[in-house]
Amino acid sequence: MDVIVSRSGGLAGMRLTWRVVVDEQPDADDWYVLIRQIPWSEPRPVPPEPDRFIYRIRCERHEATLAERQLTGPWRTLVDRVKEAAEPARGTGDLDGGSRARRAGS
Repeated sequence: MDVIVSRSGGLAGMRLTWRVVVDEQPDADDWYVLIRQIPWSEPRPVPPEPDRFIYRIRCERHEATLAERQLTGPWRTLVDRVKEAAEPARGTGDLDGGSRARRAGS
């Protein structure tokens, strides 16, 4: 299972994307527990906030878009873990990021 987090916006408007292959993580079971805690079915409208970050989070059939200030609880934990586990890919269209674990094994 892949977890993909894209962050766009901010003053520069640059998009960064992180991708983690959960099954390649040494603590994959902990990742699955966290992913089950995410309230995917509770859509949150993204409030307009100029020059602030917007996060797009994808996992399997789930997808959510949240403003930076909406990243609380398990949302914040998931985003932080993904950013710690993967190197960001830069650009405007790359949504597939790169996993450190996959690169190390390549």
